[in-house]
Amino acid sequence: MKRRPALLALMAATAFTLAHGPALADGPPIKLLVGFPAGGSSDAIARQLALGLQQELGRSVVVDNKPGAGGQIAAQTLKGAKPDGTTLFLSNSHTVAMIPLTVNNPGFDTAKDFVPVAMVAVNPDVFVINTSLIGNPNAGMKEFATWVKANPGKGNVGVPAPASAPDFAVGVVAKALALDLKAAPYRGDAPIVQDVMAGQIPAGIGSVGAMSPPAKAGKLRIVAVNGSSRLSLLPDVPTYAELGIKGYEDMIFNGVFAPAGTPAALVESYGAAITKVVKSADFAEKLANLGINAHAGSAAELNARLKATQDFSANMVRNAGYKPQ
Repeated sequence: MKRRPALLALMAATAFTLAHGPALADGPPIKLLVGFPAGGSSDAIARQLALGLQQELGRSVVVDNKPGAGGQIAAQTLKGAKPDGTTLFLSNSHTVAMIPLTVNNPGFDTAKDFVPVAMVAVNPDVFVINTSLIGNPNAGMKEFATWVKANPGKGNVGVPAPASAPDFAVGVVAKALALDLKAAPYRGDAPIVQDVMAGQIPAGIGSVGAMSPPAKAGKLRIVAVNGSSRLSLLPDVPTYAELGIKGYEDMIFNGVFAPAGTPAALVESYGAAITKVVKSADFAEKLANLGINAHAGSAAELNARLKATQDFSANMVRNAGYKPQ
């Protein structure tokens, strides 16, 4: 009888090992790379994911911010990491899908250097305007278009980075509505919010998480969202397609990648653990409060989403006549 507790403990440990593999339960901390500074949406997703994975794996998971060049530094770090499961990369689609199309030498090849592990989230963009500047507190995209036509040369739209999907989206909106719009690149969403609220620019495109708080406070107005359907968080905001603007349906996604050469069994085990965390009510609720949709998906689903986004992005870049720099 005295041996029963020890036997139960051994059985529990064996069950964990069978589910996750010995490499997951033991060893040094897992580094979860993020290509953007602390405080942004990618960082917020990573920290929630790290907390969940620590509980799921029984192993330390540390968020390692490597900001710079739209995520290129983090991507290059992953490329140079050992394929032993100690380094993972929570990337958004801009880094792995758009940058290879707009930068001549990004320092990595998504298909050759990375292995998809699991989908984590979908982070839609929204189009915001300064209604005070336009002179109508209930203004939507139609009223914004009228204002732009009446104010030549003032149709500047803030975007979080040059050669990003929002940057090219400005051209999509301009063409669809026959407007003179120009993208004004910033470093992230926060300065866009400040300048739109201050009336320095009349409009901007950024994440739901960054734009919702000032919108709720009445300091700016959300007039469009990308994606194929309206957001439950913003049921009254139409999609671009509903406004007659086609070509910006693809939403930014976040997924976890490992270095090429990582054993398939290890990738599968990590993927299962990540999916379990992402499907949890706690994780979904934490992300929903940030305006981000938790979106679980296998390695195969992440790879399919990546390829679809690459095709969509290539079309945007081609239509804009943009040449890689």
